[in-house]
Amino acid sequence: MSTSSDIVVETRNLTKVYRDFWGRQKVRALKALDLTINRGEVFGLLGPNGSGKTTTIKLLLGLLFPTSGDIFMLGKPANDVGKNAKIGYLPEESYLYRFLNAEETLDFYGRLFSMTGAVRRQRVSQLISMVGLESARRRQLREYSKGMARRIGLAQALINDPELILLDEPTSGLDPIGTRNMKDLILDLKKQGKTIIMSSHLLADVQDVCDRIGILYQGELKELGRVEDLLKVSDQTEFRAAGLSEDSKKRIVKIIEDDKDAKLLYSGNPSTTLEDLFLRIIEESETRPGRRVRGGK
Repeated sequence: MSTSSDIVVETRNLTKVYRDFWGRQKVRALKALDLTINRGEVFGLLGPNGSGKTTTIKLLLGLLFPTSGDIFMLGKPANDVGKNAKIGYLPEESYLYRFLNAEETLDFYGRLFSMTGAVRRQRVSQLISMVGLESARRRQLREYSKGMARRIGLAQALINDPELILLDEPTSGLDPIGTRNMKDLILDLKKQGKTIIMSSHLLADVQDVCDRIGILYQGELKELGRVEDLLKVSDQTEFRAAGLSEDSKKRIVKIIEDDKDAKLLYSGNPSTTLEDLFLRIIEESETRPGRRVRGGK
């Protein structure tokens, strides 16, 4: 059971209604959201477009005001601006100055937090190295690819060494390599003890990095729990083994068939994911440039 000191974010009956010019209800973007997020976990807000994910993120940040309900962030109400010094935010679209380079961009945001010159230089160098942009540190951001822009956006969100990090669609528009790099960065931040809230509609990304998830649909929380618990198929049993002889395989199948309550659903070789296959092919192509297409029909 979590103690109050372990709870980083808490919402109580959080509701947001958008109204038209005459004050009439136009859209109920969020309905009675009750949520707690614990220190040191990666929490995923999952749902299709228009489900209320971005609205929730903006309410937590204080960029929107709730119609009703309460929000507490790091032990303070969401409208307490003092909490912002401990929060980092990567929006779905990073609006950065295109004619600044990476060093200048991060130095600018460091000044907003009143960091000394020595601290800024150290932090800028550390973050550029962390997000893998050393070779592009003096290139203007207008020359950056989408993946590079997302990485410098993440570095900007981390300039103040925040306790809580909110990521809105962090892998949006990235290719598989950029997506994998972003997920690795999120996992590294978790190892540092950071609390991360990540909103996404990409199921594989959430599954790979999140400890718990909440599924939103039409502004309502439909499911909440640990990823492994929600994905577990309780009425099926899976075994994995390597090097089995054909005779051993037949005996295992026979044992299952002899159990009157059991049913053999599948027997064969496991498959990898398309992401793992893609990344392995790219890695092999870099180490063996002459490699050509093999197999397939």
